[in-house]
Amino acid sequence: MLISAENLSFGFAGNPLLENITFTLSEGDRVGLIGANGEGKTTLLRLILSELEPEGGSLFKKNGIRIGYLAQNGGYDSENTVYGEMLSVFDEDLRAIETLRALEGQISRAQEGTPEYISLSGRYEALNKRVAARDSYHCEVRVRTVLNGMGFADFYDRRISTMSGGEKTRLKLCRLLLEAPELLILDEPTNHLDLKTLFWLEDYLDACKGAILTVSHDRYFLDKTVREIYELENKRLCVFKGNYTKYKQLKAEKTARQLKEYEKQQEEIAHLQDYVDRNLVRATTAKSAQSRVKKLEKMEILEKPSLPPAPPRFFFTYSEKPYENVLEVTSLDLYAGEKQLLKNASFSVTRGEKCALVGDNGTGKSTLVKEIMQGKNPAIKRGRYVKIAVYDQENANLNPENTVLYELWGRHVGWDQTRVRNILAQAKLDAGDMDKKVRMLSGGERAKLALAVFECEGGNFLVLDEPTNHLDLPARESLEDALQKFDGTVLFVSHDRYFIRALAGKIVELKDGGVTVFKGSYDEFTAAQKAAAAAEKDARPSPAPVLPKDSGYRSKEERTADARRRVRVKEIEKEIAALEAEEAEINAQLADPAVTSDYSLLSEKCRRLEEVKNRSDELYAEYETLL
Repeated sequence: MLISAENLSFGFAGNPLLENITFTLSEGDRVGLIGANGEGKTTLLRLILSELEPEGGSLFKKNGIRIGYLAQNGGYDSENTVYGEMLSVFDEDLRAIETLRALEGQISRAQEGTPEYISLSGRYEALNKRVAARDSYHCEVRVRTVLNGMGFADFYDRRISTMSGGEKTRLKLCRLLLEAPELLILDEPTNHLDLKTLFWLEDYLDACKGAILTVSHDRYFLDKTVREIYELENKRLCVFKGNYTKYKQLKAEKTARQLKEYEKQQEEIAHLQDYVDRNLVRATTAKSAQSRVKKLEKMEILEKPSLPPAPPRFFFTYSEKPYENVLEVTSLDLYAGEKQLLKNASFSVTRGEKCALVGDNGTGKSTLVKEIMQGKNPAIKRGRYVKIAVYDQENANLNPENTVLYELWGRHVGWDQTRVRNILAQAKLDAGDMDKKVRMLSGGERAKLALAVFECEGGNFLVLDEPTNHLDLPARESLEDALQKFDGTVLFVSHDRYFIRALAGKIVELKDGGVTVFKGSYDEFTAAQKAAAAAEKDARPSPAPVLPKDSGYRSKEERTADARRRVRVKEIEKEIAALEAEEAEINAQLADPAVTSDYSLLSEKCRRLEEVKNRSDELYAEYETLL
């Protein structure tokens, strides 16, 4: 047991936020913490981290527990380089290795059998066991593995102080992964990560030994990484076994069951009360009526289950259908300043398609959306009768000085106020929000207002750039449902893989300055990507996605070089396996008193161990360059 909470309560200024919270976190647990904005997720994390003291109940922690915490924007500053800062996690290991080498020198100079020799040998044996247990010799390999997986392969020598806020947050996550705490708490860890890095992180977390508590709006990430869901709702915490998708099913079943039990009891109460009312005053039936009164008094009345608040509702429609070809991009060269993002890129979108634009950060997705919106580039052609509506992730089309009511009404002056208020109410902007300035809204409220404005444009071609930013889970699912029912054309950019999976029937990937089109679902797309990566690693032909005809061409020299690389990778893997087996055998021998008491044999084993480690490091370095 790492953390145990029993009847935990907390509030601000006399207003309860958490009541009777009970849970247990144990070694190896994988938990997702979810709840609407304002339900107390961050407060619960702060209680676990001892930043707040509970007002009631108890919170127990394992003595000396090591907790790692990643805040939403929790980077850090350092004048050190990226590689140097990450390697500093293993300062203790590196010092232990240096001490071992110093002991080897002292042992070689001591006379065999003397008290000094015996003392040095004992220290060497104990320290060597500790180094082997911590796998200290591979700490540099672990640093490179995490940095490369998190997208820092080309940033080893860059100073952290010069990096962006998002990069610093990713570096903080790198450090936490390397520190391997007993409990890792992650608050929105998928922010600032591209899809490739997300896949790597999911696999890495799956192999971690410690417990993980994750707060995330990324439902795909929750499905992949958690085995239990903690839901905060109405000041209470409910625990559901399974990932997010399983939670949705169990939650619906639980709510339906509780509602059915409540309604059944209410019917029974009404029936008993009716009998009492009719028969209590009649002498012949008064006794039986009294027995029903006692039954009513003894009955444990069930509370009416609190149904989750209704999410916002959106409805997209249009008046005129466009021609078949909605968008045609031909030989597009796209720039951001002097940097070229796309060269000779081509793809098309036809009527009724729901198409996702995906790609790593910086590949030009948002820039492409803006270029499509402006409609001035001759390489981008819209079809006839296409009416485009654009949702901008920054909500730049909203006037911060307008009131909420006027922001929508001012665009549709012919509408009556009741209609405008109804549309805003469906987006969960209530009467109290109508006279607020747009600049006073929270990120989620501003996103809902922007979606209401977007909905009223009546576009038959919807273009959305990160529409799920700032939306809680119910709002995201409501938007998904509305777009699924929309029979027009949709082109969207999103990092929300669950959202992509729910909508996309076609994937346009921006990569290496070009465009690849995949016709199929997002699950099929990711499966094809993983299969291609695995096939390349294992030197097998790749089941590639739909690509432009000339994209698979490789020269004879390139194919020959690739074959040699694959052969060398196999050779290195075999040699590394043999060296690791030999290293384990030597470490076992060094723990044998018969070896430690024989100076010449001990020296020979230590020398060979050093050779094995050096050779392993050389091979790992070569292995990484080949991969």
